[in-house]
Amino acid sequence: MGNFEHDYPAISDLRRRARRRMPRFVWEYLDSGTGSETAPVRNRAALDAVQMMPRVMLGPMKPDLSTRFLGQDFALPIGMSPVGATGAMWPGGEEILARMAARENMPYTLSTVATKTPEDIGPLAGANGWFQLYPLGGDGVIEDVLKRVKDTGFSTVVLTADVPINSRRERQRRAGFNIPPKTTPRVIWDVMRRPAWLMQIAKLGMPSYGTLEKYAPKGDVTDIQRRLSPEFRPNLHWDDMQRLRDAWDGPIILKGVMCPDDAAAAKTRGFEAVWVSNHAGRQLDAAPAAISMLPAIRAAVGDTYPLVFDSGIESGLDVARALSLGADFVMAGRAFIFGTAAFGDRGATRSLEILRDDLINVMWQLGVETPQALRGCAIS
Repeated sequence: MGNFEHDYPAISDLRRRARRRMPRFVWEYLDSGTGSETAPVRNRAALDAVQMMPRVMLGPMKPDLSTRFLGQDFALPIGMSPVGATGAMWPGGEEILARMAARENMPYTLSTVATKTPEDIGPLAGANGWFQLYPLGGDGVIEDVLKRVKDTGFSTVVLTADVPINSRRERQRRAGFNIPPKTTPRVIWDVMRRPAWLMQIAKLGMPSYGTLEKYAPKGDVTDIQRRLSPEFRPNLHWDDMQRLRDAWDGPIILKGVMCPDDAAAAKTRGFEAVWVSNHAGRQLDAAPAAISMLPAIRAAVGDTYPLVFDSGIESGLDVARALSLGADFVMAGRAFIFGTAAFGDRGATRSLEILRDDLINVMWQLGVETPQALRGCAIS
């Protein structure tokens, strides 16, 4: 039978199993970048280049991962990034991850383009639920979405600013990704070769963009897709902050910041935190590695302003690297989807165990007892 922990000691092990269980058109959506896909490679190379000096002879230690962020106490400095169409990656995925967020006391960020609604997920995640907001066209749509988010218990809004237009994502296009899936011969063949995924679909139903269905006549898919198009979605401007403040009285994080000047402007405009990210390399293939911009952004906003980081996190060591270069909190997206698609609830928990245990191990190696003490541990 093997040993679960020994057979799957790394996120990469879960990734391999997840790929074998997901239809190709879904896998390509999850795994692809854009263009030549050099940005994800750059993310990985830059993270690998961050070195940290081990220390010895420091006496008794007891690492404690507990972290306070934006006025809330979490069990560790790790949360779950928004992943659009999670319920297509693995049917029931949003519910699995939201329940884990509540159980493990960590944030879970529901995407605007998730397959489940705030009404579905809010009661599961509770105050650990964050909602990722894309700007949506239509009179009062943003205000109504935020009211739904507030009424269902979410604590924090994450405004995503780095998708002024959808990137090309050629691999995704070639694979024929669509929500709900189009019944082409190729898609049918993909699905038939993945019986576990198909059984979940048969049990839970075909995925759709749940949150947006309310704003489309009779849930018409074409109209939902139109609402996600650049012609219908307004480009964000700093002046939009007041509209958000009028509709939402909780913390607002600005996600997708790579330029130090933008981070400083976000602080001035009243965002409670900035989320440093290059969208995992999925938007601009020429973008610098997100981790390479983190020190400059920390310098631009000062020592105490809250910073979140994601893009390429695959291990607890990566989490430690981000914390050492100035992040206060680190989010992972694909890592949790790999676990969920590999083994459902058990796999999601395994993803967390891998990240948490590796972070603790790194803290032991470095001789630090808290995530906050990692700040400045990087030597390059």
